[in-house]
Amino acid sequence: MIQIYTTNTCAYCKMVKQFLSMKGKEYEEINLDQNPERQAEALAISGAMTVPVTTDGKSVVIGWNPGKLVGLL
Repeated sequence: MIQIYTTNTCAYCKMVKQFLSMKGKEYEEINLDQNPERQAEALAISGAMTVPVTTDGKSVVIGWNPGKLVGLL
């Protein structure tokens, strides 16, 4: 299952969610504004304090990068 770490005000997060939905992919959204205790988890995965962080458990895509997101499909 694809996971996306997001925040409420992140425009790129919305773009990633829309991209995955358009491709028919299910994902779990982890909103860091609503779940601040999971910020350390996102940092450990990405190595940066930024969102979106999208992962399938093997690969990680940081930010809005459609070329790399296709690799998660």
